[in-house]
Amino acid sequence: MTPPFAVAHVVADGEPYDIGFAHGTALKERLRAFLDDGVARLNHLLPAAVSIAGLSGDIAAHRAEITRSTPRLADEIAGLAAGAALTLDEATLLQLRREIAGYQRIPSRGDCTVYARPGVLAQTVDLNGNLDDQIAVLEVGRGDRRALVLSFAGLLGYLGVNSRGLAVGLNLVLGGHWGPGVPPYLVIRHLLDTATSVESAVAALRSLPFASSRTIVLADAVETACVEVIGDQYRVMAARESVHTNHFLAPDFISRDELNVFARNSSLHRLRTAESGLQGLPADAAPDEHFAVLSQPPICVADDGDIRRERTVAAVVLDTKNGTLHLRPGDPRLSRTRSFTL
Repeated sequence: MTPPFAVAHVVADGEPYDIGFAHGTALKERLRAFLDDGVARLNHLLPAAVSIAGLSGDIAAHRAEITRSTPRLADEIAGLAAGAALTLDEATLLQLRREIAGYQRIPSRGDCTVYARPGVLAQTVDLNGNLDDQIAVLEVGRGDRRALVLSFAGLLGYLGVNSRGLAVGLNLVLGGHWGPGVPPYLVIRHLLDTATSVESAVAALRSLPFASSRTIVLADAVETACVEVIGDQYRVMAARESVHTNHFLAPDFISRDELNVFARNSSLHRLRTAESGLQGLPADAAPDEHFAVLSQPPICVADDGDIRRERTVAAVVLDTKNGTLHLRPGDPRLSRTRSFTL
């Protein structure tokens, strides 16, 4: 069964502003409609209504950090705004929705399950806001440095694989103070633009001020790593294979975990299921074998009809050797695999 929505495929080359302009032009009508839907659907999720004008101070504070730390991505956001006929605040807000929404300790049924082994990274994408109608695959870069990026609603980054053989995924983890900084989705895009390996990606992460807590999962041809981030503190867990859900694994971060007990139990259950599923896969497992793991509950979170609740809106398998992003949009049990190769 094919989902009743299209996956946009945007190919853009050149300087950052030009890439952003092409992205914005391609999705102009979609992004305008999304922003007009309760301020990028935030007002369907938050207890009190927000507005672009009311958020302008927060947006400016984050934009200053984005410009300072990742100036090329700041230029790309400006191009996105111009191409889609958005204000700069609107285009920046699209990068900040998760930070503006903040974190609530209750409830969460899922928020991405990721596993990686050398050469492959696979994960579900669990989001609220019914964002499966906003999926796009960006193929971006300049010269021989290119990346395939999964995007939602104008995001410059979310997860992806680059032409140097690095795959990057993520989990939400809850801890510390969230404030002005570089949103993790833009951090991931920065890694895809600049890093060539797990080792170089870890080094790059240490120089970036995160706006919110997150786990970044990395894979190249020979190793994997999970990097847990709270504020300006980083814990790196390198391994032959890595599995992560939504609770902290680093021993000294565990006491700082803000996940409520019910969500933690869900996270533990998904972690065990993913570990078992990965152990059962052969080293040369085909994408559909990985999707079979990602499609089973509790890893796959079904839609219960509540826009405020996280559910699985996509599943992805990233192949670092061949530079391929395999995607099942929406509920992966119900959709066909689409593949994009650099």
